[in-house]
Amino acid sequence: MQPLTRLYAVAVPLARANVDTDQIVPALYLQKPRSCDFGEFLFRDVRRDAQGAPRPEFALNQPGFAGASILVAGRNFGCGSSREHAVWALVDGGFRAVIAPSFGDIFASNAVKNGLLAVPLAEDAVDAMLDALQRNPGAHVQVDLAAQTVTAPGGTRTSFHIDPFARHCLLEGIDELDYTLAQAARIDAFEQANPP
Repeated sequence: MQPLTRLYAVAVPLARANVDTDQIVPALYLQKPRSCDFGEFLFRDVRRDAQGAPRPEFALNQPGFAGASILVAGRNFGCGSSREHAVWALVDGGFRAVIAPSFGDIFASNAVKNGLLAVPLAEDAVDAMLDALQRNPGAHVQVDLAAQTVTAPGGTRTSFHIDPFARHCLLEGIDELDYTLAQAARIDAFEQANPP
């Protein structure tokens, strides 16, 4: 995983609440191996019509949001099933952060394990950001994980809370296994000092 300290990027608005993992990546694609590009399947059923043509009204299909790496969404983003594939689709689709008033618990956990920052912000701050992004396609948002702040288009800065261990992992670009392996010398010393 790539470390994440600060991200200044185009943000795409998804002004919907309760976007579940089946909307993020439909069940049809769950049998694909991790080596495949899950970004191809990101929002497949809402992003494309039955014939596979892009729906022009969907924000990710609009030129002003091309190259976005921050997604701003409504409350309860990533609810539903525990499929890690939803996070894979966002990461493979180029996203490094999702900003929403709240997240599905398992989605938020899976996000950290895959280098995706789930930023919880107050609903009024998210609503203002969604409005600004819809009015100004291509506008940038800054997410500063080190300072734990988000700067919206127009300059409004809002603080956010993140679990300290999750913050450490994202800043270092490591997952839980990497962290544990880095503690091998301490674990060995403990075991030697405390024989069974």
